[in-house]
Amino acid sequence: MEIKTDQATTFILETFKLDKIALFIFLIFCIVIFVKFLTTWSKKIQNKYTSKRLIVLQLTTMFSFSLYLFGTMGVFYFIFRPTKEVLLAVGGSAAVAIGFALKDLVGSIIAGFILLFDRPFQVGDRVQFGDDYGEIMSIGLRSVKLNTLDDNLVTIPNSKFLTDTVASGNAGALDMMVVGHFYVSIYESLDRVKDILHEVVITSRFVFLEKPIKIIFEEVAISNTFVIKVSVKSYVLDVKYEKAYLTACG
Repeated sequence: MEIKTDQATTFILETFKLDKIALFIFLIFCIVIFVKFLTTWSKKIQNKYTSKRLIVLQLTTMFSFSLYLFGTMGVFYFIFRPTKEVLLAVGGSAAVAIGFALKDLVGSIIAGFILLFDRPFQVGDRVQFGDDYGEIMSIGLRSVKLNTLDDNLVTIPNSKFLTDTVASGNAGALDMMVVGHFYVSIYESLDRVKDILHEVVITSRFVFLEKPIKIIFEEVAISNTFVIKVSVKSYVLDVKYEKAYLTACG
């Protein structure tokens, strides 16, 4: 036990040499810069090949996630070269302390791996999580970033998705069903309303005409009177056009 303690002490003293720490920080900085460059390059590819936008997003996310995790571990091992005995000695004493201090962070990292492989949703999906609805922008080591239709960036810890319900609108597909609601008088001609709304939808530059358009009528009570609620179900070419499509049709 005393030998292991001496080895751990020696390792810690070696670790805190300024040249090694400086090199470690520099290489981590290089990883961060590379990931940012990769993200910028990915956005250019997405703009050029819009039909492959979600695939590029998903591949970029998985590669960035792996690079941050395994790149950091690789850099640490390359610079400090810890022996197996030292790793066991230091790891055993540090594991408990780090486990308690970083249990939420570790839980989120494990949850991030589950999200990437179980795939309840993917980068680029439109999801509803609690009161927040929008597009998944990234799945990181600690959290998921969701961009709402009001252009607010919401950060949600990965672990939340393992216990709470999340609904994906397009499940990895580029197109997605969008439902628009309209209200008309009960005295209006429903055939005429249907024809007008159908024409509005099919003339939109955002609509995906290869999938069906459905128009549903329902009588509802509003402000002590009855009206006809019209639900128009159609698909957009790309989930990013959802808000523009609803605005144009409204």
